[in-house]
Amino acid sequence: MARNGGIVTRIGRWAKRGALGLLAAVALYIVAGLIGSLLPANPRAAPPADAITIHISDNGIHTGLILPTRHDLADWSDLVRPEDLPDPRNASEHLLFGWGDRVFYVETPTWWDLRPGTALAALFGSEGALLHIDHVAAPRPGDSIRPIVVSPAQYRAIAARIRRYFILGADGRPTPVRGYGATDVFYEATGRYSAFDTCNEWTGSVLREAGVRVGRWTPFSFGLMWWFPRED
Repeated sequence: MARNGGIVTRIGRWAKRGALGLLAAVALYIVAGLIGSLLPANPRAAPPADAITIHISDNGIHTGLILPTRHDLADWSDLVRPEDLPDPRNASEHLLFGWGDRVFYVETPTWWDLRPGTALAALFGSEGALLHIDHVAAPRPGDSIRPIVVSPAQYRAIAARIRRYFILGADGRPTPVRGYGATDVFYEATGRYSAFDTCNEWTGSVLREAGVRVGRWTPFSFGLMWWFPRED
């Protein structure tokens, strides 16, 4: 009995150490995310003289970029087609672009559907990714939607970076995957989601590559949004 009690004690100690290690890892991740979000990339970027306004959207956890469906500098009509929606009449003049883990996206239409196993699997590295595109109304800035002022060159760079994530078939078109409702659609995409390359880091990386002043590593939505003040 004493021997068995010793084994149980050791198991309890290992479990405690494992739990403490996990908590330390989570705390380190959060701190690193905060620091990465606060350290500016493109620190000398200045407001462009020939400004174009796009928008960043935040649902509290996930961010995305809102761009016009058609613009002189970037036209999405060759990739994002009305017929990919359940009803083409729901196509809009603005598109909200997001990127993320395939399984997480498909199995989690709302946060109430979130399962711990799905979230953990995505954080430790997924095997597939999707672009999620919502056809949305003209953006109205507020707490969850903030304006971003970019130059024409930055606008083209943002659009070009997003386009590179579409996986195209032999016909030059992406493969649509049914969305959650009447106004959204998924498309097969490149990339591999993980705790270090999250949906919010994707948004941040698109902006960083275009020369927009933003954090150097942005795994959390709030770490992105504070760079773009609300427009009252």
